[in-house]
Amino acid sequence: MWNSETTHQFGFDQQGTADSPLSGYSVRSSSSPQFDSQLLDSLGENPLTIALIGPDESRRHALGMALAGCQSCDIRGFSSYPPSLDDLPRLLDQNHDVIIIDLDSDQEYALELVESICASGSTTVMVYSAKADSDLLVRCMRAGAREFLTLPFSHSTMAEALVRAAARRPAARPKKKSGGRLLVFMGAKGGVGVTTIACNYAVALAQESEQSTLLIDLDLPLGDAALNLGIAAEYSTVNALQDFSRLDSSLLSKLLVKHSSGVYVLAAPGKFPDFHASDEAISKLLIVARQDFDNVVVDVGSRLDFTGTALFKEAFTIYLITQAGIPELRNSNRLISQFFSAAGPKLDVVLNRHEPRSLGVTDEHITKALTRPADWKIPNDYASVRQMQNTATPFALGNSNISRQIRQMARSVCPQPAAPAKKKAFSLFG
Repeated sequence: MWNSETTHQFGFDQQGTADSPLSGYSVRSSSSPQFDSQLLDSLGENPLTIALIGPDESRRHALGMALAGCQSCDIRGFSSYPPSLDDLPRLLDQNHDVIIIDLDSDQEYALELVESICASGSTTVMVYSAKADSDLLVRCMRAGAREFLTLPFSHSTMAEALVRAAARRPAARPKKKSGGRLLVFMGAKGGVGVTTIACNYAVALAQESEQSTLLIDLDLPLGDAALNLGIAAEYSTVNALQDFSRLDSSLLSKLLVKHSSGVYVLAAPGKFPDFHASDEAISKLLIVARQDFDNVVVDVGSRLDFTGTALFKEAFTIYLITQAGIPELRNSNRLISQFFSAAGPKLDVVLNRHEPRSLGVTDEHITKALTRPADWKIPNDYASVRQMQNTATPFALGNSNISRQIRQMARSVCPQPAAPAKKKAFSLFG
């Protein structure tokens, strides 16, 4: 995964271990000389946000030291290139004023990054190299880079470059998007198919909405969302919750696995950790996730200990998964009565494995037991579910009764396209 370290002003203190997703750099003040007053005047009250992208630590560190003393600069260092150009939108969403890229670690890929970033917005892109190559300089300028910096860096050179970058900065920064939709799936009882529905819903939502979608498996410790989707995860939800005080966008990105459908997954652990997630940790995870993703789908299984957390307080919709069995309907009745009052979060009841008049239980019986009609009825399609279990291919990608119903659920929360303006009819009299 793409590795980054948050820094502010400059001076690095290495922490953690190389193989830990939590390793990074901490902040300490610097006594380096102040930048030129012209730069400080040009920045005003708004700090200049800068991203340093460079796999070579010594060159990145040298650049950082040249920036030391810029009290109005908010700097973040990335110790690797983005894995692919598909990851650029998540970098650009952070609205950096300046992105400075190391050319020497992978020259051709670095130039691709420069060209893609320059084509995507108003960010000022600079590049740096250990050698002054006139041909390379021309290629960089053609790709859109504004500055070509060579080692050794000096404070004056950096100050002049940042003055020019500050002058290009738009007068008004784009507003940060509001938190993404939080969609929570819980079961009235174990075995009602929460994970199967949540996984397929997340896949359908990502494709129907064409928005960034994250699936978080909070059915700890036995969650199997990753198994359902056929992906192997090195890190898990527990990694995000254990040291939540350090959790930010860059750390979360290291813990995720991307499914071929476009859904990102934060998987449950593969072992049985002796760990209890605090309400504060869950709240922090959701805050960071909703900042980065338009849709955050959470599978909590049949756990009730999350009902007092942000999962329930801030959910856009909670899907209560049940089925037409006496134990499931009884539990659903109790949950609806106790946790879902008129003033509570929006609740959609999903009747899974639905078969009309199954075992003599009619829709009237179900409505009476639930104290309300079911919002969604997922047909009992054993063949499609079995095929998913055997092939790890979401049935939401297919065309069956069950996939169509799941896609309809997903479409119900998608932003509605704006209605086209009606054309005025031609008239000689106006």
